[in-house]
Amino acid sequence: MTFGSIDSSYTRRTLTRSARTLASLRVDGPLLVGLALIALFGLIVMYSASGRDLGSVLKSATRLGIGAVIMLALARVKPGFLRRAAPVIYALGIVLLIVVDVVGYIGKGAQRWLDLGLFRFQPSEIMKLAVPMMCAWYLHERPLPPSAGSLMAAATIIFVPVALTIAQPDLGTGMLIAIAGVLVVLLAGLQLRIILALAGIAALGAWFGWSFLHDYQQKRVLMFLDPQSDPLGAGYHIIQSQIAIGSGGIFGKGWMNGSQGQLEFLPERSTDFIFAVIGEEFGLVGLALLIFLYLFVVGRAIYLAMQTQETFARLLSGSLAMTFFVYVFINAGMVSGLLPVVGVPLPLVSYGGTSMVTLLAGFGILMSLYSHRKLIRS
Repeated sequence: MTFGSIDSSYTRRTLTRSARTLASLRVDGPLLVGLALIALFGLIVMYSASGRDLGSVLKSATRLGIGAVIMLALARVKPGFLRRAAPVIYALGIVLLIVVDVVGYIGKGAQRWLDLGLFRFQPSEIMKLAVPMMCAWYLHERPLPPSAGSLMAAATIIFVPVALTIAQPDLGTGMLIAIAGVLVVLLAGLQLRIILALAGIAALGAWFGWSFLHDYQQKRVLMFLDPQSDPLGAGYHIIQSQIAIGSGGIFGKGWMNGSQGQLEFLPERSTDFIFAVIGEEFGLVGLALLIFLYLFVVGRAIYLAMQTQETFARLLSGSLAMTFFVYVFINAGMVSGLLPVVGVPLPLVSYGGTSMVTLLAGFGILMSLYSHRKLIRS
C-alpha cells in the first residue's frame, strides 16, 4: 500500500466522520462553512474599521460565538415545537416592544433597547423571527392561496410590531420586520392581480405616512435623490461612502490603508457603512468575494427551503432565506447610493449584538426545518 492510498483513505475517513458529526448536530455543512467564512472576513475588516480596536473585534467574536451556540441548539429543535411556540414568541415580542417604548434605554436619539444590567438588547430584533413564524403558523392550516380574511389577519400580525418598532423610532428594523412577514404571505401563493393591488395600497400608505416620519427620516429620502444639496449635513454619509468605494478601485488600497475610514471621514464605518470600508481597502475584488459568499449562503438556504415538505416549514424557511438576501441588498444599496440610508447593518460583518444573534438563530431554525423534513409529522 502506497503513502498516497493511505492518505486518501485517511482523508475519506475524516470526511465521513465530519459528515456524521454534522448530521448528528442537524447542521448543514455547506451553509455552516459559508456563514463561517463571512464571519471570519467580517472580523478581519472589523479590526480595521474600528481603528484597530481589538476590543471591538473580541466583542464581535463573542457575539458570533453566542449566536453560533443558539444556532446549533435551534437546529436540533423539532419543527413541531417551533410551530407551537410561534404564538408565544410573538406575544412575548409584542410585550417587550411595548415595554421598550415606555421604559427603554435611549441611545443616539432612539428608544430601542432594554437595559438588563449586564447587557442591552433590542426586542425589535426578536420580531424579525417572530413575525414570519407567526404568519407561517397562522397560514399553515388554512387554504392556500390565502383568502381576503386570511390576508387581513396576516396584515394585522405584521402591522402591530412594525408600528411599535417605527415608533421607537427605528424605520430600518421596522421595514425589515415588514419584509419578513410579507415574504411569508407571498410564498403562500398570491395571484398577480392581488400582488399589484397590495403594492398600490403600500404605495398609498407610504405617501400617507410621509408626514408622520421624523425630519431626519425625510431628509434621508431626499438626500438619496440629491445628496449634493447638503454635502456637509444630511448628504455627508452617502457622499463619503461613495468616495471610499470609488477610491478603492479594482484591488483596493490595502488592509488598514483606507484614507476615508482610517482618517474618520466615513461615519459609522464599523456598523452601517462597513461595506464602504471593504470597498476602499479591498476594492472591487474584495466586494465581489464577499457578495459571492453571500450569494452562496442565500442559494444554499433557498435550496434547503425547497426541500422542506410541510406548509409551515416551507413558508418559514423560504422567508428566512429571502430575508437574508434582502438585508444584504439593502445595506449594499444604501452604502452605494442606490437606496436611501435606513440604518440596516451588513449581516455578520457590521458591529452589532442582537442582530448577529438573531441572524444565526434564523439559520438554526432553517437547518432544523430542513434536517427534520422526514420527521415533520412526528
